[in-house]
Amino acid sequence: MTDLLHQLHEQLRRPSPALPGRGDTAARWQRLAALTAQNTVLGRLYEAHADAIAITTDLQHPDMVSAGQLWGVWAAEPPSPVLTATRGDAGWTLSGTKPWCSGASLCSHALVTATVTQEPEDDGGGDGAAQKMFFAVDLTSPGVTPVPDTWHAVGMAASDSGWVSFDQVPAQALGTHADYLDRAGFWHGGIGVAACWYGAARAIAEPLLLRATGPTAAPILRAHAGAAGAALTAGWALLRGAARTIDADPQNLPLAKAQAFAVRTYIDRMAAEVIDRTGRALGPGPLASDPAHAQRVADLSVYIRQSHAETDEAALPAIIAEHGLSWDHLIGDAHGTW
Repeated sequence: MTDLLHQLHEQLRRPSPALPGRGDTAARWQRLAALTAQNTVLGRLYEAHADAIAITTDLQHPDMVSAGQLWGVWAAEPPSPVLTATRGDAGWTLSGTKPWCSGASLCSHALVTATVTQEPEDDGGGDGAAQKMFFAVDLTSPGVTPVPDTWHAVGMAASDSGWVSFDQVPAQALGTHADYLDRAGFWHGGIGVAACWYGAARAIAEPLLLRATGPTAAPILRAHAGAAGAALTAGWALLRGAARTIDADPQNLPLAKAQAFAVRTYIDRMAAEVIDRTGRALGPGPLASDPAHAQRVADLSVYIRQSHAETDEAALPAIIAEHGLSWDHLIGDAHGTW
């Protein structure tokens, strides 16, 4: 954990990557992929921090994230537990429990979604108790308590992704839940996560790809390496193509949403294929004797489950039909046909 924190703070001292849609999106994703190849948890935590900078900029708070801070984005909304927001004379406070908070005891600040317990008059209107809003919170405030023993997976264990309890913690409202979700940038951020998946998969494939180029490599090993390498090559080409489209049309919400589903669907399946082929080709040796490789496999197996799998695959053609897009839009060709 000490080494992870050192690496995180080393990254925080460097200039932040370019915001998505500003002309250098591919470089942003390359940095995220490289960090995740170095350490899956490092990339995952830094991606959330970089996303927080992009989110607060989109929501008209470009200077909210300060030097030396580490931000998380805690927006999971399962049926329970529930985090609630109440507005009083002194402003908004948060109470309850937020699940799946990566960096629960590491982050200094977080962006969180919460359910409003009374109708907000000046923060976007609402549906009373059913409305959700989006907040920034200082996690050093009294009343913030990470809940122990709420993450049991071996994969991503170092990400400290447990529950966090809030007890009347002051928070700053940034807008409604829809203000957070209904942005092209929300989907750009989703592709940034896929860039992290790619980086972790590339690192997992490394021992297979290296052995396959040796003079005595078995044909079956080379077959697995060729398939894994081709899948990785296609994945990176897809990420770069999406980056070009985003830079050319950064506020196109329907296209950003469709591209996010397409890219994440492919990278999710690609990562699973790389894990499977590496294991089949190399056998149990690396998993049993190389702790870094074994941890990467465990971490990525959990990390890619942020994808909603076939649910996302089913959503993609529905989005294309709803918004009058074509499949050619997803490869950066708005006018071409097959």
